[in-house]
Amino acid sequence: MDSSDWDARYADTPELVWGVEPNRFVVESVEGLTPGSALDLAAGEGRNAVWLAERGWRVSAVDFSQVAVERGRELAAHRGVPVEWRVADVTAYRPVPGSYDLVLICYLHLPAEERARVLDSARGALCPGGTLVVVGHDLANLTGGVGGPQDPGILLTPEAVVDGLAGLRIERAETARRPVPTADGGSADALDTLVVATRPAG
Repeated sequence: MDSSDWDARYADTPELVWGVEPNRFVVESVEGLTPGSALDLAAGEGRNAVWLAERGWRVSAVDFSQVAVERGRELAAHRGVPVEWRVADVTAYRPVPGSYDLVLICYLHLPAEERARVLDSARGALCPGGTLVVVGHDLANLTGGVGGPQDPGILLTPEAVVDGLAGLRIERAETARRPVPTADGGSADALDTLVVATRPAG
Protein backbone atom coordinates (compact mmCIF):
# COMPACT_ATOMS: atom_id res chain seq x y z
CA MET A 1 0.00 0.00 0.00
CA ASP A 2 1.28 3.46 -0.88
CA SER A 3 0.60 6.74 0.93
CA SER A 4 -2.66 7.40 -0.93
CA ASP A 5 -3.94 3.95 0.04
CA TRP A 6 -3.19 4.64 3.68
CA ASP A 7 -4.70 8.12 3.43
CA ALA A 8 -7.91 6.50 2.18
CA ARG A 9 -7.88 3.85 4.90
CA TYR A 10 -7.45 6.41 7.66
CA ALA A 11 -9.97 8.82 6.14
CA ASP A 12 -12.61 6.09 5.83
CA THR A 13 -12.41 5.23 9.54
CA PRO A 14 -14.02 7.71 11.96
CA GLU A 15 -12.10 6.41 14.96
CA LEU A 16 -8.35 5.99 15.21
CA VAL A 17 -7.52 2.82 13.26
CA TRP A 18 -5.06 1.52 15.86
CA GLY A 19 -6.65 3.09 18.93
CA VAL A 20 -5.02 5.46 21.40
CA GLU A 21 -3.22 3.01 23.67
CA PRO A 22 0.49 2.43 23.01
CA ASN A 23 1.74 -0.93 21.81
CA ARG A 24 2.32 -3.26 24.75
CA PHE A 25 5.84 -4.15 23.62
CA VAL A 26 6.78 -0.50 23.28
CA VAL A 27 5.64 0.06 26.86
CA GLU A 28 7.61 -2.97 28.09
CA SER A 29 10.74 -1.92 26.24
CA VAL A 30 10.71 1.78 27.12
CA GLU A 31 9.63 1.77 30.76
CA GLY A 32 12.72 2.25 32.87
CA LEU A 33 14.56 4.29 30.26
CA THR A 34 15.45 7.89 31.06
CA PRO A 35 13.41 10.17 28.76
CA GLY A 36 15.41 11.93 26.07
CA SER A 37 15.01 12.40 22.32
CA ALA A 38 12.87 9.86 20.48
CA LEU A 39 12.12 9.14 16.83
CA ASP A 40 9.00 7.18 15.83
CA LEU A 41 9.39 5.95 12.24
CA ALA A 42 6.15 5.02 10.43
CA ALA A 43 4.28 6.50 13.39
CA GLY A 44 0.79 6.13 11.92
CA GLU A 45 -1.73 8.10 13.96
CA GLY A 46 0.80 8.66 16.70
CA ARG A 47 -0.37 6.49 19.60
CA ASN A 48 3.18 5.54 20.60
CA ALA A 49 4.61 9.00 19.92
CA VAL A 50 1.99 10.70 22.08
CA TRP A 51 2.47 8.16 24.88
CA LEU A 52 6.21 8.87 24.85
CA ALA A 53 5.64 12.64 24.90
CA GLU A 54 3.35 12.25 27.91
CA ARG A 55 6.28 10.62 29.71
CA GLY A 56 8.69 13.44 29.02
CA TRP A 57 10.32 12.30 25.77
CA ARG A 58 11.07 14.88 23.07
CA VAL A 59 9.44 13.09 20.16
CA SER A 60 9.72 13.37 16.39
CA ALA A 61 7.16 11.28 14.49
CA VAL A 62 7.38 10.45 10.78
CA ASP A 63 4.80 8.87 8.49
CA PHE A 64 4.04 9.08 4.78
CA SER A 65 0.27 9.45 5.28
CA GLN A 66 -0.80 13.08 5.56
CA VAL A 67 -4.12 11.95 7.06
CA ALA A 68 -2.37 9.88 9.74
CA VAL A 69 -0.08 12.76 10.64
CA GLU A 70 -3.03 15.14 10.96
CA ARG A 71 -4.73 12.65 13.28
CA GLY A 72 -1.54 12.41 15.28
CA ARG A 73 -1.41 16.18 15.62
CA GLU A 74 -5.01 16.18 16.86
CA LEU A 75 -4.30 13.43 19.38
CA ALA A 76 -1.23 15.23 20.70
CA ALA A 77 -3.15 18.50 20.98
CA HIS A 78 -5.99 16.74 22.78
CA ARG A 79 -3.51 15.23 25.25
CA GLY A 80 -1.67 18.54 25.61
CA VAL A 81 1.79 17.28 24.63
CA PRO A 82 4.30 18.48 22.02
CA VAL A 83 5.30 16.16 19.18
CA GLU A 84 7.22 17.19 16.07
CA TRP A 85 5.39 15.70 13.06
CA ARG A 86 6.79 15.14 9.61
CA VAL A 87 5.16 13.73 6.46
CA ALA A 88 7.85 11.64 4.77
CA ASP A 89 8.46 8.19 3.35
CA VAL A 90 10.65 6.39 5.89
CA THR A 91 12.32 4.35 3.14
CA ALA A 92 13.89 7.61 1.91
CA TYR A 93 13.93 9.66 5.11
CA ARG A 94 17.37 10.13 6.64
CA PRO A 95 17.37 11.21 10.30
CA VAL A 96 20.34 13.09 11.67
CA PRO A 97 22.93 10.46 12.65
CA GLY A 98 23.69 9.93 16.32
CA SER A 99 20.90 12.20 17.55
CA TYR A 100 18.27 10.02 19.24
CA ASP A 101 18.14 8.19 22.55
CA LEU A 102 15.25 6.03 21.32
CA VAL A 103 14.07 4.97 17.87
CA LEU A 104 10.82 3.05 17.31
CA ILE A 105 9.81 1.05 14.24
CA CYS A 106 6.39 -0.46 14.85
CA TYR A 107 4.45 -2.57 12.33
CA LEU A 108 6.32 -1.34 9.29
CA HIS A 109 6.21 -4.15 6.75
CA LEU A 110 8.41 -3.82 3.69
CA PRO A 111 10.28 -6.01 1.21
CA ALA A 112 13.70 -7.03 2.51
CA GLU A 113 15.74 -4.43 0.61
CA GLU A 114 13.60 -1.49 1.75
CA ARG A 115 13.44 -2.84 5.31
CA ALA A 116 17.23 -3.00 5.38
CA ARG A 117 17.46 0.68 4.40
CA VAL A 118 15.11 1.72 7.19
CA LEU A 119 16.94 -0.38 9.77
CA ASP A 120 20.23 1.12 8.64
CA SER A 121 18.87 4.66 9.04
CA ALA A 122 17.39 3.81 12.44
CA ARG A 123 20.64 2.24 13.61
CA GLY A 124 22.61 5.28 12.50
CA ALA A 125 20.18 7.66 14.21
CA LEU A 126 20.95 6.28 17.66
CA CYS A 127 23.28 8.18 19.91
CA PRO A 128 25.70 6.22 22.12
CA GLY A 129 23.66 4.34 24.71
CA GLY A 130 20.49 4.76 22.64
CA THR A 131 17.81 2.08 22.24
CA LEU A 132 16.09 0.78 19.10
CA VAL A 133 12.76 -1.04 19.40
CA VAL A 134 11.41 -2.95 16.38
CA VAL A 135 7.96 -4.59 16.52
CA GLY A 136 6.04 -6.15 13.65
CA HIS A 137 3.98 -9.10 12.53
CA ASP A 138 6.10 -12.23 12.57
CA LEU A 139 6.34 -14.64 9.66
CA ALA A 140 5.07 -17.37 11.98
CA ASN A 141 1.82 -15.42 12.38
CA LEU A 142 0.72 -16.74 8.98
CA THR A 143 0.24 -20.23 10.38
CA GLY A 144 0.29 -19.80 14.15
CA GLY A 145 -1.40 -16.47 14.81
CA VAL A 146 -4.24 -14.17 13.76
CA GLY A 147 -4.56 -10.98 11.69
CA GLY A 148 -1.81 -9.00 10.05
CA PRO A 149 -0.51 -8.95 6.48
CA GLN A 150 -0.67 -12.22 4.59
CA ASP A 151 2.31 -11.61 2.29
CA PRO A 152 5.28 -13.59 3.65
CA GLY A 153 7.68 -11.34 1.75
CA ILE A 154 7.02 -8.38 4.07
CA LEU A 155 6.71 -10.15 7.41
CA LEU A 156 9.46 -10.11 10.01
CA THR A 157 11.55 -12.62 11.88
CA PRO A 158 13.84 -11.78 14.80
CA GLU A 159 16.79 -13.12 12.81
CA ALA A 160 16.09 -10.92 9.78
CA VAL A 161 15.85 -7.80 11.94
CA VAL A 162 18.99 -8.62 13.91
CA ASP A 163 20.87 -9.13 10.63
CA GLY A 164 20.25 -5.45 9.84
CA LEU A 165 21.59 -4.15 13.16
CA ALA A 166 25.33 -4.68 12.90
CA GLY A 167 27.21 -2.82 15.61
CA LEU A 168 24.32 -2.77 18.08
CA ARG A 169 24.04 -4.90 21.20
CA ILE A 170 20.95 -7.12 20.99
CA GLU A 171 19.04 -7.00 24.26
CA ARG A 172 15.98 -8.96 23.16
CA ALA A 173 15.09 -10.82 19.96
CA GLU A 174 12.08 -13.11 19.96
CA THR A 175 8.71 -14.04 18.57
CA ALA A 176 6.22 -12.79 21.15
CA ARG A 177 2.53 -13.47 21.64
CA ARG A 178 0.06 -10.57 21.68
CA PRO A 179 -3.57 -11.28 22.67
CA VAL A 180 -6.14 -9.67 20.38
CA PRO A 181 -9.94 -9.67 20.77
CA THR A 182 -12.00 -11.90 18.49
CA ALA A 183 -15.46 -11.34 17.04
CA ASP A 184 -17.03 -13.81 19.49
CA GLY A 185 -15.84 -11.81 22.50
CA GLY A 186 -12.85 -14.02 23.23
CA SER A 187 -9.22 -13.53 22.33
CA ALA A 188 -6.54 -15.14 20.20
CA ASP A 189 -2.81 -14.62 19.95
CA ALA A 190 -1.04 -12.73 17.20
CA LEU A 191 2.65 -13.49 16.80
CA ASP A 192 4.97 -10.50 16.64
CA THR A 193 8.68 -10.10 16.09
CA LEU A 194 10.20 -8.06 18.90
CA VAL A 195 13.78 -6.84 18.80
CA VAL A 196 15.35 -4.43 21.28
CA ALA A 197 18.91 -3.29 20.64
CA THR A 198 21.24 -0.63 22.03
CA ARG A 199 24.21 1.27 20.69
CA PRO A 200 27.19 0.75 22.98
CA ALA A 201 27.98 3.86 24.97
CA GLY A 202 31.73 3.53 24.59
